[in-house]
Amino acid sequence: MDVERTPGRRGRVAQGPAADTGPVAAFARRLWELKRAAGDPSYDRMRDELGALASKSALSAAARGRHLPSWETTWEFVRVLAVGVLGEDETRARLEWRAAWEKAREPEVPEPRRRPWGRAPEPGSGSSSHRRSVARGPGPGLLSHRLAGSWRVRDAEPARRRWAAYGLAAAVAIVLVVALALLFGGAFSAEEPAAAGDVSEFVADVTVPDGTAVPAGSRFVKTWELRNAGSVGWIGRYLVRSGSFGSPGECRTAARVPIPYTAPGEHVRISVDVQAPPAAGHCQVYWKMADSEGHLLLPDARAVFFSVRIVP
Repeated sequence: MDVERTPGRRGRVAQGPAADTGPVAAFARRLWELKRAAGDPSYDRMRDELGALASKSALSAAARGRHLPSWETTWEFVRVLAVGVLGEDETRARLEWRAAWEKAREPEVPEPRRRPWGRAPEPGSGSSSHRRSVARGPGPGLLSHRLAGSWRVRDAEPARRRWAAYGLAAAVAIVLVVALALLFGGAFSAEEPAAAGDVSEFVADVTVPDGTAVPAGSRFVKTWELRNAGSVGWIGRYLVRSGSFGSPGECRTAARVPIPYTAPGEHVRISVDVQAPPAAGHCQVYWKMADSEGHLLLPDARAVFFSVRIVP
């Protein structure tokens, strides 16, 4: 069990899930160790500051080892820590962790049970009634057929083992296909490599700071200030909504908002109209820069977002 450090109490050491209690626990242990290597940020910070698109409870449960988290939760856990904090290559991290997640998800193939199958009696031995019983057909697990006036008896155990081996081989093949698709396929992401010299820098939340209380059902305008910190001018660009979560409902916005032309070194302010949900709760919406066709232009840049509390 993951025990958080408690300020003011000495001798209390954080412990992660035991890796020797099964593949799910071993996978959770890796997530737990990744979190420690990234400076042990709180789950609130992973969500609100580092931009994880998963709830605090889902992130926390992922590192406990009681249940295997979904791939979406796993990747958000890994993306913000391994890529965002530790600076690992995103493609390599996705491939490595997806393969580990698939392995943890595989059911263990049970060892076939051995049954003490009896041997058929030799021709001419035993009573006539027993010989008639054998002649009527093989017992459970035995394959018998008459060759040259005698019975040959085969144990079904090798066949069971072969089928178990076929199932394991099929599972391994699925993992390899998924891994190759993640490495070479374009269906998993619409992101384009950033052009050389294309750099965005977050400057400030101009309106509606994170944690602002917003009345349910109201409308508000969120504005960010960004700086073109590279050498490429921003022409025909947009901020596109790239993810959100909240309870009990999401804030409604346009799918994208335009970014005015911004020359290298210039600052720009970008605003989005937001309709708050009708009931109290919380909502957080993430945005990334894209071109007019929706291709993400700065895949490695951290998303901008707004996070508000919805009050009655």
